[in-house]
Amino acid sequence: MAKLTRNGYKLNYVDYGDKHAQPVILIHGWPLSLQSWEYQIPKIVEAGFRCIAYDRKGFGKSCATWEKYDYNALAEDLHALIDELQLNNVILVGFSMGGGEVVRYISNYGNTNISKIALISSIIPLVKKTDDNEHGVPQEDLDGIVHQLETNRLEFLEDFHKGFYSYSTLKKTVSKQQLEFDFSVASHASPIATLKAALSWMDADFRTECRMIEVPTLIIHGKDDQTVPIETAGDQAAKLISNAKYIIYDDAPHGLNITHKDQLNMDLLEFLLDVKS
Repeated sequence: MAKLTRNGYKLNYVDYGDKHAQPVILIHGWPLSLQSWEYQIPKIVEAGFRCIAYDRKGFGKSCATWEKYDYNALAEDLHALIDELQLNNVILVGFSMGGGEVVRYISNYGNTNISKIALISSIIPLVKKTDDNEHGVPQEDLDGIVHQLETNRLEFLEDFHKGFYSYSTLKKTVSKQQLEFDFSVASHASPIATLKAALSWMDADFRTECRMIEVPTLIIHGKDDQTVPIETAGDQAAKLISNAKYIIYDDAPHGLNITHKDQLNMDLLEFLLDVKS
């Protein structure tokens, strides 16, 4: 584990593999940490890449701030990490909320230093239901999440992770221990970071920015995603991003990095290793 000091706070990250190899940066979802990449990191390193994963500020072992959870600030943190480690020809992989950092990074800093991107169960291009996004999550549901985070965060988080994996007593898609682990990680995150980061992914609209992406892009989304519906995310992103490969997992929930880890690892590594993409 290492720490990057940024504007008085520290970002926690791991940096594995050959330091001269092509770097792959993994950006986790909300409200978890870099530990959610447990089953992807070893495979990426074993495939010959330098694999870097970091905790978004306020989450995992990174320090929390009171402000700066908007996507411009979060993309700036990613830029600081790339700059600090002097990385070139970078591959960015964003899961769920992490897709926002990927796209905003390209919007603010350009495509030049980025080789490829992957959007896994991503919020891209937008989550909220609007007049021109009929399949999005209704505002009243998003307001309900905010209210629960403000009044009963721990109970909300316990239920949230069941939906994350489409888990029920009749459909045990993950182990009880996995649910407990996720709850532990999420419950130890900063309450203010959890709330303000949620407001960022709820309100963001990346449709215009998606058209700015020129690098090869992998999009993977599950049809059974109850957290970020495929119609408002993967389906739209695939249409907006010109150079995109779109893979749909018919039976996968939001947390497919756990439930479908072998399939995801195979598809992700094929994309990373493809010199023509």
